Amino acid sequence: MTGRVFTKLFFSFLLVISISTAALDFTVRRFMDHSLPGQIHIVRRDLLLASLFAMAIAIVLSAWLAQRGAARLNRIVTFAGRIAAGDLSARVEEGNLDEISDVAHALDATAARLQASFTTLEARQRELAALLDSMQEAVIAVDVAGRIAWSNAVMQRIAPGAGRQGQALVHALRDPEVLACVDAALTRSELSSGKATSVAPGRTFDVNAAPMPGGGAVAVLHDVTDISRAEQMRRDFIANVSHELRTPLTSISGYVETLLESPYDLPGPAREFLEIILKNATRMTRLTEDLLALARVESGDYKIQARPIPASMLVRDAMDALAGLTIDLDLKIESIGATDSSVLADEDALTQVFGNLIENAVKYGREGKRILVGARDVEGFVEFYVQDFGPGIPSEHLGRIFERFYRIDKARSRESGGTGLGLAIAKHIVLAHGGTIRVESELGSGATFFFTLPLASAEQLQPHIEELA
Repeated sequence: MTGRVFTKLFFSFLLVISISTAALDFTVRRFMDHSLPGQIHIVRRDLLLASLFAMAIAIVLSAWLAQRGAARLNRIVTFAGRIAAGDLSARVEEGNLDEISDVAHALDATAARLQASFTTLEARQRELAALLDSMQEAVIAVDVAGRIAWSNAVMQRIAPGAGRQGQALVHALRDPEVLACVDAALTRSELSSGKATSVAPGRTFDVNAAPMPGGGAVAVLHDVTDISRAEQMRRDFIANVSHELRTPLTSISGYVETLLESPYDLPGPAREFLEIILKNATRMTRLTEDLLALARVESGDYKIQARPIPASMLVRDAMDALAGLTIDLDLKIESIGATDSSVLADEDALTQVFGNLIENAVKYGREGKRILVGARDVEGFVEFYVQDFGPGIPSEHLGRIFERFYRIDKARSRESGGTGLGLAIAKHIVLAHGGTIRVESELGSGATFFFTLPLASAEQLQPHIEELA
């Protein structure tokens, strides 16, 4: 050791040396006083006693110093044990004596800073807990092993098992959508979302899960029961009304067509009125058909009959089926190539998608004189596109173009007989196939609608190949 501890030991050593020197000096003087040969044993005895006396003093002094140092070090060890146990109020409380005191003071200062930091952290945790408990959404966090780390009051209310920290999430929440979203956030470190229907009886939740920076994941459940119920009521209402309208509209159209085709001469105004009735009845019939189609594809019961189909065949069949749209127009539907890669698709549903997109291009892009249809390979998908060369779509409309009943030019849509449902129907059919749909456009340069379909795997293609063979 150095410094003050060394100084204490050094002076203790000097004290022992001084005592030994004094004892030796005393012995020498006695030896000089009793220098007779017969007195040598007396000198030896005194020298031995002086040495033993000095040694005893040294031992006692060393023991006292060692015991005092051990006691001080033991206080530091006790302090460290209390800190390790979580008692941040522990202090050594050493005086200003030596380097050990300096160490004790440094440890006390460190403990004080830790206590202040933990106090601040606990206060922020309480604030965060109060904030999370005040949310309407249910929030739950898990560690890297999938065990519950914490949850807010809403989550504990809808799923009491979620309040047990350290329990596996799968034991507290058995909804497959919640578990799948959390697993994606844990294993792939990506945002994921879904819709949970079995967290609480009769309730529906939108689930969003995200990875946390320090490991683990957090999931937020938003109750959309009322919204889902209202959406279901809307779909049911539209489907029922459309179905009820179909029969009388069919009758009206049939009777009007019969009158128009009758051999009897009709007055000019009467024929004109009948043609107007037929035109509007046809328009209403188409609207009801589109409403029924939209209700069908939006419902949770909508299923597609997907099978492997070459993308080039889908493009060719769509062009053949819709060529009649351009017979009376100075407009051509062309293909600049389509990949032969096979996709999983319902052929009838995809015909409707192509029909809606091409019909939309015919209505709004006829000034461009042509429409391009094609397909190309992208990573894991085939991307189909329908491109027109009309006036294009203003940027403020691009985000809403696939909403039901949304029209860019309302006057023109009414004139052309559009229902505003074609793109919404196309979107839901593509989503049901596991694909995506989007639009790109610039004013004056036309618009291009893209949609993707997943590639068929080798296992899915094998039965189809054997069937053709």
